[in-house]
Amino acid sequence: MELTSPTQQAVDLHLFLYDRALHPELFRHFAAYRIEQARYHADIWIVGLAHVITVSAGRKTLTEVMSSESDLLPTRGGLSRFRLKGERDHDRRSADGWSYMVSSQVETMDEALYKSVHSDLVRHATKRGWFHEYDQWSDGDLMPFTYIDHEARDREFHIHAFHSYPLERTLIKTQSIFELPN
Repeated sequence: MELTSPTQQAVDLHLFLYDRALHPELFRHFAAYRIEQARYHADIWIVGLAHVITVSAGRKTLTEVMSSESDLLPTRGGLSRFRLKGERDHDRRSADGWSYMVSSQVETMDEALYKSVHSDLVRHATKRGWFHEYDQWSDGDLMPFTYIDHEARDREFHIHAFHSYPLERTLIKTQSIFELPN
């Protein structure tokens, strides 16, 4: 059984942080990417209208998961979790010098504004980043999508993720920074 499904709703989503990698079999992968840097590598999985980001350097790993609450998610290695609702900033620093920061926003809009924002993001996604539409989950003229962009620096990995829920006229945005020690 997988953690993402077409019936997933924005109001059901949580953000989780783990100090380890998670098994790929837990998720239905619609796309997967790897970024290699001198000091670390990052794996990005688009898993339906959600994502998994894993950053590893040496023996240290941090994994951000955006998913519905589920018994399938492990408890071992869990550092943080919170429901995605409204706006929220969260950071976590470890004794070994790693730092993780995330800013999340769940925004439900009126129909005209949602259509405009949806169109702008789709247009922007054609120029950079990774974009995946879910025509199989569409119910109308706008398709649900996931759009992820990144910036890989020497000791920081930045992720900007957008998940579009047209039926709810809701957009979930996260901006995450994984920072390695000096």
